[in-house]
Amino acid sequence: MARQRGIALVLVLWILVLLTVTTGAFALMARMDQLEANQLLSGTQARLWAEAGLHLAAVRLRDHDDTTRPMTDGRAYRALIGDVVVETRITDERGKLDINMADETMLVTLFINHGMPEDQAVLLAAAVLDWRDEDTVQRVDGAELETYEAAGLAVGPANRNFMLLEELLQVIGMPYELFRRMEPGISVFSNTDLPDIAFAPPEALLAFPEMTQEDALNFVANRRSTDGVDLSQMTMPNGQPIMAQGRGLTYSIRVKATMPNGVWEQLEATIRLGGGPSGRPFHILRWKEGFQK
Repeated sequence: MARQRGIALVLVLWILVLLTVTTGAFALMARMDQLEANQLLSGTQARLWAEAGLHLAAVRLRDHDDTTRPMTDGRAYRALIGDVVVETRITDERGKLDINMADETMLVTLFINHGMPEDQAVLLAAAVLDWRDEDTVQRVDGAELETYEAAGLAVGPANRNFMLLEELLQVIGMPYELFRRMEPGISVFSNTDLPDIAFAPPEALLAFPEMTQEDALNFVANRRSTDGVDLSQMTMPNGQPIMAQGRGLTYSIRVKATMPNGVWEQLEATIRLGGGPSGRPFHILRWKEGFQK
């Protein structure tokens, strides 16, 4: 009887241990589900706040008062709305290099200043021009369909203007890392052959000759430190003065919303102001989200 009581005690203890482990596992799973739900909720709220920040920025761009209207040179504006931090950066597309308008020399300079060897930059610039021209005649150092086929590529040049920035990645010889470095400074919407230096980000300034990355970063930092209303006293490193030419219609807006618990979301959209058939105050040309930079 004593031995049986001992075995029963051991079984009871094992059952208690099993119940404790099972209960603990269920409690841990419930806690993890709760944390996951809170994370998802915060992420959704942050995403909605970022979209709200985008619309607020679009409204502020229509402000007729230049002293209260945000500067569109990419400087950061931070606002605390409730307990959510919303950071907004607006860049006038005229400050970027339009890859449909830039000539061969400017493209070569852009590629070189972003770290590409000169011989490769010459070939890549010619390939870009062959991509966007309407003919199928291959220019010197360029690339038409035969060159793409010889490289084993199934798709050749479109022989039209670029419709999306990402189409640059289809140009033969375009490295992905180079595209990532240039992307903040290039556009397909500005319709100007030169970046407007009053709004240009550092990546666009590298399209100018004798411009180093350090010079570009220092110039943009100095420009953003001013109130932006009067830039007449500032000049480029080569002595070229700044001359802002009125207001644009197309802007890239990057918004980052950070919740009190640290969860954040950000998005970037290129918008064009002005009503259309829908009657909306702006329409979206490009949308980007889920990126880290």
